[in-house]
Amino acid sequence: MFTDTFLAVLTHEGPVSITSWGNEEPHVTCTWNSYLVLKGEDTILIPAAGMRSTEKDLAVNNQLILTIAAREVEGYNGYQGTGFRINGIANFLTEGKYFEEMKEKYPFIRSVLQVKVTEAKQLL
Repeated sequence: MFTDTFLAVLTHEGPVSITSWGNEEPHVTCTWNSYLVLKGEDTILIPAAGMRSTEKDLAVNNQLILTIAAREVEGYNGYQGTGFRINGIANFLTEGKYFEEMKEKYPFIRSVLQVKVTEAKQLL
């Protein structure tokens, strides 16, 4: 699921938008490419210090959309830069192996946003 182009994007710093929606209008928060930790072929872990609105939305609807991009990675047809839209099913972890691993790496977190990727589509 994680293509070489996707992996190349993660080697460059850039914003990651995280869009969630519950019973109200969509909510968007952000993090950085460098904070994404890949596990296996379809899981992304994201350190969460805040993300309370995202957590509230996920209690109602566990779907998320992430976008990531890097101008330094060539896209389709020689385009300067590329990005991905990632659809996934998400939950917050506050204990367990992944939480402990991420807490050691990022001591500021209160939880870990775990995203099981269902689609990672290159946009550019």
